[in-house]
Amino acid sequence: MSNNQIRNIAIIAHVDHGKTTMVDQLLRQSGTFAEHEKVVDTVMDNNAIERERGITILAKNCAVSWQGTHINIVDTPGHADFGGEVERALSMVDGVVLLIDAQEGPMPQTRFVTKKALALGLKPIVVVNKVDKPGARPDYVINAAFDLFDKLGANDEQLDFPVVYASGINGWSSLEEGAPGEQWGEDMAPLFNTILKHVPPHEGDAAAPLQLQVSALDYSTFVGRIGVGRINAGTLKPAQDVLVMEGPDGKQYKGRVNQVLAFEGLDRVQVKEAFPGDIVLINGIEDLNIGVTVTDIANPQPLPMLKIDEPTLTMNFCVNTSPLAGREGKFVTSRQIWDRLQKELQSNVALRVKETGEDGVFEVAGRGELHLTILLEEMRREGYELAVSKPRVVFRDIGGEKCEPIEMVTADIEENHQGGVMQALGERKGELINMEPDGRGRVRLEYRIPARGLIGFTNEFLNLTRGTGLISNIFDGYEPHKGEIGGRKNGVLISMDDGEIFTYALGKLDDRGRMFVKAGDPVYEGMIVGIHSRDNDLVVNATRTKQLTNFRVSGKEDAIKITPPILLTLEYAVEFIEDDELVEITPKSIRLRKRFLKEHERKRASREGA
Repeated sequence: MSNNQIRNIAIIAHVDHGKTTMVDQLLRQSGTFAEHEKVVDTVMDNNAIERERGITILAKNCAVSWQGTHINIVDTPGHADFGGEVERALSMVDGVVLLIDAQEGPMPQTRFVTKKALALGLKPIVVVNKVDKPGARPDYVINAAFDLFDKLGANDEQLDFPVVYASGINGWSSLEEGAPGEQWGEDMAPLFNTILKHVPPHEGDAAAPLQLQVSALDYSTFVGRIGVGRINAGTLKPAQDVLVMEGPDGKQYKGRVNQVLAFEGLDRVQVKEAFPGDIVLINGIEDLNIGVTVTDIANPQPLPMLKIDEPTLTMNFCVNTSPLAGREGKFVTSRQIWDRLQKELQSNVALRVKETGEDGVFEVAGRGELHLTILLEEMRREGYELAVSKPRVVFRDIGGEKCEPIEMVTADIEENHQGGVMQALGERKGELINMEPDGRGRVRLEYRIPARGLIGFTNEFLNLTRGTGLISNIFDGYEPHKGEIGGRKNGVLISMDDGEIFTYALGKLDDRGRMFVKAGDPVYEGMIVGIHSRDNDLVVNATRTKQLTNFRVSGKEDAIKITPPILLTLEYAVEFIEDDELVEITPKSIRLRKRFLKEHERKRASREGA
């Protein structure tokens, strides 16, 4: 296939602006699926957690054919936590399709992904998606996109971007604006034609020495490790001897490529040879890593390693030491947890893992809470059992001054909740930058806030806005330390004994606060069983039973009324805990506990800490 019949594009956007749904339509309308094939929605999100949550976590490739041109499409995640995935995806494409919601306009993540794309010199195609929504304002969106590009330092060519209007869910696009609420176009052809017109074919010489940078990894139990990347120059054939280099100055070793595969629709097909511009999968080389260059032995041409933003949040992953350890999980030892983290490092490029001075405790750094809790969720589903500490931000020393990460926060809320949200963000050292009412009863607030202030804020925000608010944040840079930020307002209820919790005990504790446990759950000394209604911790008897005698007293036999417990999710638990507490994670349950289970140990630790 010659170069000019290939186009490589990435689809980038903020969360929920419709990337994966758009890819669905492009696959459908390019005739990838036969008439009889049953196609699920968001076909690219094939991981169980992605399906449950309706979010994309890993960047994925597919390919479509349109009028004889092979278009490779990379679907990218929208959350800032998975920014490492977006950065990798952009390194193997020649153009980007930037989706912007016709109602919301450019959001923080739009800004992040656009900045990355413009810096790489890619020319974006702006697609105003969901134009059939009530409240859509396509003109505002295009002007806002232009202002954003200008702020991010786009050149004249990038500012002269083509615009396509589309409704991804209904499967039509148009180059012209139509009447609100109506269908403006027939199908996706205008978008396809815009891609062919504005995305340049890859310019690489097929006769030059081979140059292929690995941008993603996959694994198959059949052929071992698989590298995915775009051929910059040269030709690649199966059974070819190559040199693998870690940048110009890094280590190098020889290898032999076994198979060369290309994308066709959602399938992978073996090819006899591949040329510049092709996105291919190669296997047969054992130690492939992300960012390495696969190049010609006789005339090596290494590319610089991929640069990925540094992590901003760390958590300690520890071996589970609670009295209930090992009952529910398959993998419980420190070696098993360490091996699993090492395996994750191979494909999750934005993650960092290091050992600490304590035995069985590993420090894991990532881009944000979601990034780390998704890893924990995957581990618990695989049968791992472990305990994790409260997330901490990564401080840096810049010019002899202690600096901390600052996040840019955008909150979209109803006007009547504005006071409460502004107060809460103010307490957390947030600084208001912009406030924009939309004239329909909602207001958009933009804040700069230390990353520490956001830990544990999500639940409070949902309570303040009665579940109607939308919040998103993105890393903005390092600034000098902003001082102390208050923590949790309430204390916790701690069990004083091991055993099983009874309804009678729950009835007695009901007026003390909200519980995390229900009748029949196992508890142990030092385990957190609920939230105290006051600000101090309270040790309670959660295993108390009724003393049965042969006396009967009138009025005492009333039914026990119990408030339903709070169901612990992984995110809630990680956000809720304080520094002296841990979350115990097993395949079946999530429990909270104090770091020191015995009360005298806790008192000693607090004295030493004071």
